[in-house]
Amino acid sequence: MEAVGQLTGGIAHDFNNMLAVIISAMNLAQRKLARGEHDIEKFIDAAIDAATRAANLTARLLAFSRQQPLAPQIVDANRLLTGMSDLIRRALGETIRIETVLAGGLWKTHADPSQIENAILNLAVNARDAMGDGGKLTIETANSHLDDSYAITHAEVAAGQYVMIAVSDTGSGMAPEIIAKAFEPFFTTKPVNKGTGLGLSQVFGFVKQSGGHVKIYSEPGEGTTIKIYLPRFFGPDEPAVPTGRGENPAAPVTETILVVEDDASVRASTTDALRELGYAVIPAASQEALQKLAENPGVTLLFTDIVMPVMNGRKLAEEAVARMPQLKVIFTTGFTRNAVVRNGVLDHDVHFLAKPFTIEQLAAKLRDVLGMKQVVPE
Repeated sequence: MEAVGQLTGGIAHDFNNMLAVIISAMNLAQRKLARGEHDIEKFIDAAIDAATRAANLTARLLAFSRQQPLAPQIVDANRLLTGMSDLIRRALGETIRIETVLAGGLWKTHADPSQIENAILNLAVNARDAMGDGGKLTIETANSHLDDSYAITHAEVAAGQYVMIAVSDTGSGMAPEIIAKAFEPFFTTKPVNKGTGLGLSQVFGFVKQSGGHVKIYSEPGEGTTIKIYLPRFFGPDEPAVPTGRGENPAAPVTETILVVEDDASVRASTTDALRELGYAVIPAASQEALQKLAENPGVTLLFTDIVMPVMNGRKLAEEAVARMPQLKVIFTTGFTRNAVVRNGVLDHDVHFLAKPFTIEQLAAKLRDVLGMKQVVPE
């Protein structure tokens, strides 16, 4: 009950702060516009920043609750760590020494690579804060086997082979009572305004949702090591996804997009965003979507919400693709338990954009999908 109270209190506190900024900024912008003044950019920037932080908070809470939509791929952790080395160095600053120890013959794992990167970055930033003005961060990989005796003493751990990623620091370390609460949401030992207390809980949720295990080893004054174990992948390597137009963001847009959304305000804002990007757009509610598709054979892509009262997005997409096999589809929703996410993992070959999204995220997703070769469902 203490953890539940901490969670709900943390959500209310953080969201109220963000909503206060948004409401105040929009009210001030309205007043200035009513007076014929147009210097409202700082208010818009403040509202966008607060809304973005609110979206990030929601994403972290979904990660903790193991309900975030994951897009797992075959991952070479050594290659992933090498690719994000510059990002880690920028995040830690010049006072922290970084050492990377990559195991030879490292097994592959099957997980969402962007979430692995987020987890490693969260751990690295926490390590930086624990070390203060200087110290050493070590990131290492290894093949690991968690045996039956270990699994018996650790809840939800299945014995087997894992890819291990460890992040170690020379910081202040943690006492046992701190370790016991470290993964709880909104629990933090950092000063006010120095952290949300969601970094480790996000790591914990992602790893557990991926079928893995995370363990903290720490003593006060002796530093901390946090080990992430992700299940070894035994299947064949998947072919690289072909890309085309997605590599050229400057390519002119000529496609027509059918936007299906039953919330009129969301439908209008999405339509405006797509038109701003240069696309021809046909908006529709779920009950009129198939009719509008029949009336407009030049539609290239269906952009549809999933949770709708008349026909859900998955059924709509199946019917639409049956009529137009070359039609491409992007699903969107703010709700994780739906027709294209099973046990938190996106169905194979599904293109998905979580709400809320920025116009930049929308543009990037459209470039990626429209640049891919068509895969016709069996």
